[in-house]
Amino acid sequence: MMQTIWQPESLVAKELAALKPYLATNVKIDNAAINDRVHDLLAAGGKFLRPGFFYLFSQFGPDHNTARLRAGAAAMELLHVATLIHDDVIDESPERRHVTTIHQDYGQRNAIYAGDLLFTCYFDQVLIAAKTADDVKINTAAMRAILQGELDQMAHNFDPTTTVDDYLAIARGKTARLFSLSCEQGAHFAGADASVVKLAQQIGERMGLAYQMLDDVLDYAGDEALTQKPVLNDLRDGVYSLPLIYALTAEPQLAEQLPQPGDHISNEQLLTIRDQVIALGGVTQAQQLATHYTKTALNLIDQLPTGETQQTLRRLVTELLVRNH
Repeated sequence: MMQTIWQPESLVAKELAALKPYLATNVKIDNAAINDRVHDLLAAGGKFLRPGFFYLFSQFGPDHNTARLRAGAAAMELLHVATLIHDDVIDESPERRHVTTIHQDYGQRNAIYAGDLLFTCYFDQVLIAAKTADDVKINTAAMRAILQGELDQMAHNFDPTTTVDDYLAIARGKTARLFSLSCEQGAHFAGADASVVKLAQQIGERMGLAYQMLDDVLDYAGDEALTQKPVLNDLRDGVYSLPLIYALTAEPQLAEQLPQPGDHISNEQLLTIRDQVIALGGVTQAQQLATHYTKTALNLIDQLPTGETQQTLRRLVTELLVRNH
C-alpha cells in the first residue's frame, strides 16, 4: 500500500523505507510475544500517511537533520499505532493491517498496556526531535486532543441526536489532529518559515477531516474487497457517523430502527438501514462536505512555495481524498 501512494523513487519513499528498521530498533517491549506482535504491526506499515506527510512538509525547510527528522517521523507513526491498538480493543477488531490484533490473542489488558507502552516510545522520539520544551508541549497538547476526541466519540455512541457540529468536533480530535500535527511538525523541525508551518497545520486539519469523512462514506457505500474491512462496522457499534447524521436530519424516525447498546442486529437489518441512509441523501451530503474540505486543503496548498513539493502535495491530496478504499 505504501508504494502505491509514495512513488518508490521519491525522497519520501526512501525515508519511509529507512523508518521501518528504525522503528524496529527503537521499540522494545519486555514481553516477547507482545513485542513480536507490535513489531509485526509496525512492519506492516499501512499507508504510512502521517510520517509520509511529515517528511513531505519537511522539504519546505532548509534544515535536513536526519536524526531529528527520523525521530519526528517515528513519533507520528508510534502515536498513530498506539491509538490503533486501543481502538481495536474498543471495536473488538480481529485484525489490523492483516495482522491478528493483540487483544484477540493476548487479551484486552495486555493490548491496552502495549498501546500505553507505545505512547512512551512516542515521547522518547519526541524528545530526540524536539528543539525546545515548546515542541514537547505541542505534542502533549496534540495527544490530549486525540484522546479527548476518542472519549467524545464514546460519549455520542448510540446517540441519534448527534449533530454535524458534534461530529466535526470529534473528527478534529480523533483524526484531523494527528494529520495536522504531522504536517506542522515536519515543516517546523526542518526550519521552515512560520507562515509555512501555519499553512501546514491548516492543510493537515482539512485533509484529516476530509479523510475521516470519506472513510465514513466508504463504511456505507464502500466495497469490502477494496476497503479490506467490513462495511457498516460503525453502525453496528453505535458510532453514528456523518452519512447517518445527515439521514437522521432528513428523517428523524429512522432512529427507531437503529441498534441500542447490547442489541444483536442482523446483517439484513444493517443493509436495510444502509439503503435508507443512501436514499435519504446521507452519503451524498457527506461526500459533498468531504469535497468541500478537500478543496479547502487544495486552496491552502496553492499558498505554499511553488515547486515540486507543492505539486506532489496536490497530487497526493487529490488521490487520497477521492478514493474508493
